[in-house]
Amino acid sequence: MRTHLHPSRFRHDQGVLDLACQTDTRRFHAGVGSLDLLRALRDSRQRQRPLALNLHWPASDLGDDYLHSLTQEIQLMGCQLGARQPVDHFHLRGTTPALAQLQALMAQLHERFNFLDHDRGDYRIDLDPWHMDWATMGLLRELGFNHASIGVPDANREGPLPQARYQDPAPIESLVDAARTFGFRSVNIDLGYGHAWQTPASFEQKLASLITLEPDRLQVFDYAHAPSRYQAQRLQPFCSEADKSAMRRSSFEHLAAAGYHYIGLGQFARADDDLKQAQERGRLSRNCEGFTLHGYCDHVGFGLGAISQIDTLCAQNTTDPRQYREQLGNGQLATSRGWFRETADPVRLHVAERLACDLELDIRAVEHRYGLVFARYFANLWPLLEALHRDGLIELSPTFIWLLPAGLPHVDGICALFERAVLATPVSANDEVIDHDSL
Repeated sequence: MRTHLHPSRFRHDQGVLDLACQTDTRRFHAGVGSLDLLRALRDSRQRQRPLALNLHWPASDLGDDYLHSLTQEIQLMGCQLGARQPVDHFHLRGTTPALAQLQALMAQLHERFNFLDHDRGDYRIDLDPWHMDWATMGLLRELGFNHASIGVPDANREGPLPQARYQDPAPIESLVDAARTFGFRSVNIDLGYGHAWQTPASFEQKLASLITLEPDRLQVFDYAHAPSRYQAQRLQPFCSEADKSAMRRSSFEHLAAAGYHYIGLGQFARADDDLKQAQERGRLSRNCEGFTLHGYCDHVGFGLGAISQIDTLCAQNTTDPRQYREQLGNGQLATSRGWFRETADPVRLHVAERLACDLELDIRAVEHRYGLVFARYFANLWPLLEALHRDGLIELSPTFIWLLPAGLPHVDGICALFERAVLATPVSANDEVIDHDSL
C-alpha cells in the first residue's frame, strides 16, 4: 500500500509548519487567563529557573504607543520574576524597531531582567535588509545581540521591477558581511516561496545567490502560511501548486547539495551550526516558538500575540492592538487564551517532540518511561508506520524508528501523525499521508 496525502494537510491543517506560531493554537481556549500566567511566573521565580524571552514587534507601524504598552508589560512581568533569574535567550521577532525605540526597549529590559554579560547569552534579532546598514549592525552588537535573522522581503512592495529588486543580493550580502565583521555568532536567512510573481527558475536563482553567502541557517517557508513578520503580504496572489511544490523540492535538493541539513519546520542548518549539533547530541527541544536550544528555560513572551510557556502552561497575548493597550493600561497582563499541556496525552506529545528533534525514536525508552507497549498503545497508527517503512521513508523496528533520507522532507508530516492523535483524530491505514510527487 502506498500512502498519499497532500503536504498542506500535514503542514497547515495540523499546525506543524505554521511559522507564525509554531505551537498548535487549536488547543488554546479563553479559559486560560492572566491569573494562570501570574501563578506560573511566580512559580518560575520560586524555582529560579533560567529565562528565554521572546518579544514581538509587529510589521504594522503602531508607533510609540506600542513601545509604551510594551514597557508596561515588561514592568508587570518583571515584578513577578526574580532579578537573579538569568536570561539565557532573547529573541526580538518581527520588524526591527527604529533605533531610538530599540535603545529605549533594551534599556527597560536590562533594568528588569538579568541579561548575561561577556556574550554568554544567545540574543537574536530579526532584520530587514532594506532598512539596515553597517553602523546600525555595530550598534546592535553593542546592545548585546549576537545572532541575526535576515528576512528576504517581498519584492512586490517595492514598486517597479520587483523581481529585479528581489534578485539583488547586495543588501543581504552587506548585512551578512557586517554580522561577521562585528562578531555575530550566527546568521539565519528567511526565504519565502509561492508568490505569483515567483517562478521555479527565479526562486532557484535566488536560492543559489543566498547559498553563496554561506549563512549558518536558512528558514524556507510558504508565503501562504508565512511567519508573522510577513503576514502583511498574505493577500497577494500565489503561484500554482505545481510551481510551489517545485520550489520546495528545489530547496531540499540545492541546500542538501550545499551541505545544509534539514532540521524540520522549514529550518535548514550547516553541520557545524549549534542547532544541528544539538540535534546530533539529542539536546534539541521544541516548544511554543519552534525548535530551541533552551528547552530547560521558562519562555516568556512580550507583545501582540506573544506566547509564554512555563512548565505545563501555554498562554497567549491578545492580537488586538486596542485590547492589548487597554489591558496593560489598566495594570493587567494581556493574556487572552491558552492551554495546559497536562490535559493532553503526555506520551503522544513526548513521542512527537523527540521524533521531530532527534529524527529517531527509542521505542524501548518510551516504553520504559511510561510503562506501556508501544505497538499496542499506537495500534491504530502502527499499520501506517509500516506503510511508511515499505515506502522507504522510515526504518521501523520493534525498538526504534529512524527517519531515512527520503523521509527527512516529510518529518513534519510524520510527526503530525502522532500530534493529530493527541487531538483524538482517527488515524487508520487507509488515511492519506504523503504525496511523494509533491516533494
